[in-house]
Amino acid sequence: MNIPMLLITLRFLFAPLIIGLAYFKGVESTFAITILMLLGLLSDILDGIVARYQNISSEKLRRLDSQVDMVFWLSIGIATWLIYPRLIQENSIPIRFILIMEGMCYVISLVKFGKETCSHAFLSKLWGISLFIAFASLLGFNHAGLPFQMAIILGVVSHVDRMLITLILPKWTHDIPSAYHAYLIRKKIPFKRNKYLNG
Repeated sequence: MNIPMLLITLRFLFAPLIIGLAYFKGVESTFAITILMLLGLLSDILDGIVARYQNISSEKLRRLDSQVDMVFWLSIGIATWLIYPRLIQENSIPIRFILIMEGMCYVISLVKFGKETCSHAFLSKLWGISLFIAFASLLGFNHAGLPFQMAIILGVVSHVDRMLITLILPKWTHDIPSAYHAYLIRKKIPFKRNKYLNG
């Protein structure tokens, strides 16, 4: 059984469900959306670990994982906007900035390699955790504050890291822990990957 693919598919199916709950149930759906968000985050953590444990971590699987991640988090952003439009509007500038940086990551990778970025970097994982905390605050308490600010800061740092990874790598590959590791790859310096944390 391809458990990683099942986890990725589950996360993909969560996206329209989350938007539907927000659209039809509004504020009443915030708890359910938060639970789905937690399950989605856990599935994102587990799919890579299980794939490497089963030795089925392929380029196709990792690229699909990256694209589903984007769809999943966008769905939560849309849901938050549907439930608390004023809150999102008040914080629209940093949100737009992060979205622009996300687009730049894709453009740089597509121009250089003809493929979308798929680094699964360590800082990106930290950003995912900060997104969960920020959205939990937004949805659960109608509050941005420090969790939102931290998510924006980590978002900027992780996107810069992803851009550097793409710019430094001599050829496209997936699961690069950081820009430093991309430099090691460029210089053909071997390094040890953690089976459960890398990728």
